[in-house]
Amino acid sequence: MSRILPRSTPLAEGVEPAAVRRLIDSLDRIEDVHGVLVLRHGRVIAEGGWHPHTADRPHTMFSVSKSFTSTAVGIAVHEGLLTVDDHVLDLLPDDAPADPGEHLRAMRVRDLLTMTTGHSASTMEGINRTISLPGAGWARAILAQPVEHQPGTRFVYNTGATYLLSAILHRLTGERLLDYLTPRLLAPLGITHAEWEQDPDGIDTGGFGLSITIEEMAAFGQLYLRGGVWEGKQLVPAEWVAEATAKQVENGPSDWLDWNEGYGYQFWQCRHGAYRADGAFGQYILVWPEKDMVITTTSGLSDLPSVPQAVWDAFLRDDAWATPTDADAAKPEGEAPLELALRTPVGAESTPVEDSLLGVTYDLEPNPRGFSALALGRGADGRTEVAFTVDGVDLVVPFGYEEWSPGTSSFLGAPADVATAAAWTDELTLRGRMIFLGTPFELRLELRFSGEDVAVLVDQNVAFGDRGVLDVSGKARRT
Repeated sequence: MSRILPRSTPLAEGVEPAAVRRLIDSLDRIEDVHGVLVLRHGRVIAEGGWHPHTADRPHTMFSVSKSFTSTAVGIAVHEGLLTVDDHVLDLLPDDAPADPGEHLRAMRVRDLLTMTTGHSASTMEGINRTISLPGAGWARAILAQPVEHQPGTRFVYNTGATYLLSAILHRLTGERLLDYLTPRLLAPLGITHAEWEQDPDGIDTGGFGLSITIEEMAAFGQLYLRGGVWEGKQLVPAEWVAEATAKQVENGPSDWLDWNEGYGYQFWQCRHGAYRADGAFGQYILVWPEKDMVITTTSGLSDLPSVPQAVWDAFLRDDAWATPTDADAAKPEGEAPLELALRTPVGAESTPVEDSLLGVTYDLEPNPRGFSALALGRGADGRTEVAFTVDGVDLVVPFGYEEWSPGTSSFLGAPADVATAAAWTDELTLRGRMIFLGTPFELRLELRFSGEDVAVLVDQNVAFGDRGVLDVSGKARRT
């Protein structure tokens, strides 16, 4: 993968290496960070992926997508396609209800951008993306929901609002959001890996669904840090950058300190004069103008405040900064990428009672996931394998030991790139991890054997709902 950003060293950019080390050590202790990249003065001074995640693989952004959608709106405003004071129903007339209420008629583009549409809850809750059909109309479904409050008066985080921005641009430009942004923003930045999930009618989802690499995230952050200028060209209007990243509305209250600082046009304010694009489970583009820094992370976290706090703890100290020397500045090659890795399960490669377990099929009690049986085995390469029967289909999962074993799995539906590892934590308990590469998600497996029985527990590390995947018992099938 070609590099977008120049490389340097911490000292050459006035940062003490110990401060960078503090950040990396803090992120490593959090455990489920997948990647990090630190820019100062527009140069990469630290970068690394926690193996098996790699920097060159696009990662799911979730709501970082919203900041890209906002940027597209800003460019469209500059091109004269719309204004932030245009009314939403004027821009989506075919999706308007037959008898819109007063609050819906008053809703403007500005209210979509600032999450102040007047709704009491996110309007995406009633839209099931997995069963929607072409022609069903997400915009129509969103606009049909009650608008309980005067738009512009009440912040409610609402992914449906961002989808409507995408739908508006789709109608005005005649092309999907990704295609509109490519020549205007993405290609000039060197972002060549972008993909964006679409609704059943081919409209980019806007508020989520974008996938890019961690360096592409950093390039976007650097563009904003420089007021929308990239390589001497004004890609995003400077006034839009200023408005989008300023505090437009109050938000909160929240127990998370960096979630109380206000909201702009699909950007969050942070403490210490910073702002961020923020995606579920720890996808961050943190822009810190005071320090001329951009810090990006990809993750699979439930403890979301831990990443911004790690940044503050690392750099809000007098000893974080250095005075570069001529010798420091003469190292244009930069630092080598950090060697980092997610931890594999700790334990033994095999169990003394393995002979009594291998090849035995265990029939599982009925469950909503359709898992009917499992069997333990060893592959030709010596790796531990667990073969599950799911809806009549056998899915074999090989696990590495003290290393991540790459592969492809349909464990959660569509085939996906994964990496796995497992170990015996005692003679009768096997624990494994299955990492879904390019996403925040992983599965954690535990098999507890006892005589003729097995207890199977599979959990997901993070989720928008219940993290439990499987919790069943099974009994050995004897013939």
